[in-house]
Amino acid sequence: MDQTRRNALKAGGGASLYALLAAAGMLQPDAALAADWNQKAFEAKNLKDAFDALGAGSRVDSIGIFMTAPEIAENGAVVPIGAMSKLPGTESIAILIAKNPTALAASFDIPLGTEPAVSTRVKMAETSDVYVLVKAQGKYYMTKKEIKVTIGGCGG
Repeated sequence: MDQTRRNALKAGGGASLYALLAAAGMLQPDAALAADWNQKAFEAKNLKDAFDALGAGSRVDSIGIFMTAPEIAENGAVVPIGAMSKLPGTESIAILIAKNPTALAASFDIPLGTEPAVSTRVKMAETSDVYVLVKAQGKYYMTKKEIKVTIGGCGG
């Protein structure tokens, strides 16, 4: 079989399957295209604007939120951060970094029935307070931790 014909058949088969799944309602294109992302929050230059864009103008500290992050990050380009919520009805978890050029580093929607725990790697421009913001039952809760970023891993 000719390679061009084989590639055409593969492409046509994939497109047909995609169309069938979309028609059956099993694929939701706007979900795949991130239609609901909060552009204003991700472009906020400071914490206040980011909290406001997320709808968290009013928030309280909580001992029900756990953050795992290093005390000292030797490479600010890849800082591992994890967050877990013990608050009932957790709807979302966001990670914000006070001294980054844009404060909101990550935002996760937590589907009903899933464990409210996330982990990611963020980029930090310098030593800063890192906040984990949790929305649970329509209210906002947070915790924070200072993470020191060294230059070249020298501890300075």
